Amino acid sequence: MSDSDEMGRANEMRRAKEMRPAKEMRRANGMPPADELLQPEMMGSEAEVAFEGALRPKSLAEFVGQHRVRGQLQLLLDAATIQNRTPDHILLAGPPGLGKTTLAMIVAHESGRPLRMSSGPAIQHAGDLAAVLSSLVPGEVLFVDEIHRMARSAEELLYLAMEDFRIDIMVGKGAGATSIPLDLAPFTLVGATTRSGLLPNPLRDRFGFTAHLEFYDADELVHVLRRAAVLLELRVEDAALIEIANRSRGTPRIANRLLRRVRDYALVHGGEATRAVVRSALELYDVDELGLDRLDRAVMMILLTRFNGGPVGLNTLAVSVGEESETIESVVEPFLVRIGLIIRTPRGRMATREGWEHFGMQPRNDIAEQLAHKHRPTGNEGARAGTQQLFGDEL
Repeated sequence: MSDSDEMGRANEMRRAKEMRPAKEMRRANGMPPADELLQPEMMGSEAEVAFEGALRPKSLAEFVGQHRVRGQLQLLLDAATIQNRTPDHILLAGPPGLGKTTLAMIVAHESGRPLRMSSGPAIQHAGDLAAVLSSLVPGEVLFVDEIHRMARSAEELLYLAMEDFRIDIMVGKGAGATSIPLDLAPFTLVGATTRSGLLPNPLRDRFGFTAHLEFYDADELVHVLRRAAVLLELRVEDAALIEIANRSRGTPRIANRLLRRVRDYALVHGGEATRAVVRSALELYDVDELGLDRLDRAVMMILLTRFNGGPVGLNTLAVSVGEESETIESVVEPFLVRIGLIIRTPRGRMATREGWEHFGMQPRNDIAEQLAHKHRPTGNEGARAGTQQLFGDEL
């Protein structure tokens, strides 16, 4: 045996001795060794990944809610199939968690085309987009999530690609630079955005169809939850499903997340997922009857107790809660405004009468008068209200 072989064996034995205490320490703490994490019995997360995929409907007929958008998409896809062409480019706009990604997958499935998925933040250069577009096969569906966050240079390259299915690639620099046209295979672009106002008009106008997704009502969320409960093999009462739906902020993604937490709670404590179990589970996770979480309630309590219901500026409110102002403005405030607990005024944020009542508190007399004045109809609304009092509802 050569000297190099002996040195190699010595190094392997030394590394084995060094690894043995680490393995024993992980086992003593109830943690499997690193080399056992890839064993088949440790791959339980694959079942959860498969469940996530099963939750997504595969066709428009299975998709719950968004009746108008579903009908419009069905017509667009059927017309493209009859004419044997790729569907027009589609823009899906709406708040997070309403099914934009699922609808993009359905578009590809219903049209029988392959799907390529990307995101706006991942496309920061025109070359990134050119590489994706040039590799598309005929009829492929390209889904770009958060398309409003795509780089401006890539957006400008996308204009010509969407209209004429070609791009111009610049080769060289300065006076010697030349433009080489590159033909693309016909494709369908499906863009998803939570802030359609940030899209430039030339890009927005090139989409053949724009769908605005709306929040779900309680009945639609119950249907979503019932389907998910079947997939989870979870026995749950209808009253429990209604309870979860009422706390889901009108968003299927939140509803499915809360259902999984209820599943975990029922699994640990045993028994069926009754309404009482749902209330106990969601109370544990700080979700109240309106769907407010810990941060929502912290903002409301600061507004009500420290600032007497406002008005208070956004930055002051954020500092008082200990969060970034962007978090308050984009995560907390939209839901509080939508359910009528706060209002936005030129002087800042103010709690409404419903906000005071939800937390079981009473505003001061002067604040109560201001709130009553804000609810009193003025101008044309007041004139119309007086006319209706005289002549009834005939007008």
